[in-house]
Amino acid sequence: MGLLDLEKHFAFYGAYHSNQVNVAIHIIFVWPIVFTALILLHFTPTILSIGPTQLNWAFFSTLFYALFYIGLDRKAGFLAAFFTFLCWFTSSFVAHSLGFSLGWKVVLAAQLFCWTGQFIGHGVFEKRAPALLDNLVQAFLMAPFFVLLEVLQSSVGYEPYPGFNTRVQAKIDADIKQWRDKKQKKLS
Repeated sequence: MGLLDLEKHFAFYGAYHSNQVNVAIHIIFVWPIVFTALILLHFTPTILSIGPTQLNWAFFSTLFYALFYIGLDRKAGFLAAFFTFLCWFTSSFVAHSLGFSLGWKVVLAAQLFCWTGQFIGHGVFEKRAPALLDNLVQAFLMAPFFVLLEVLQSSVGYEPYPGFNTRVQAKIDADIKQWRDKKQKKLS
């Protein structure tokens, strides 16, 4: 799978998120996971100082995600980059307001709540294990972008290029069929 092959990434992730309730759960919970993870990353040591600005893992992970999303698709990628930097900026204020002592507790509670919601979405509605069990890195990279594309596609009919949704849906359907056949074979 090419690092910037949006079609393959989206099809992989989409095959684990075909139930609309599960997709809605992910739309609600994925970005708060990103936001709260950034709160925690604000407490990491400084990697680079530029004048009074101290850049740490929160900034560099945000920069990586933003550039990755722009590389996948310029239009939606810039929107995702904007949201990623918005999360970084606001999480900085939250981290500094809470301090580490309270901050990590808030992050832990939020992460547990959001992850529990997502696992319920997979177990109860999708009836398929999360994508992160098959490809942890790809699932963490694509989750925020996937839910953003889902919202853009359903609200304004966005496609990164003509035919994208049709091609991806065909791959998703083939993957789900293969997974169901494999599951059925195990039961027989």
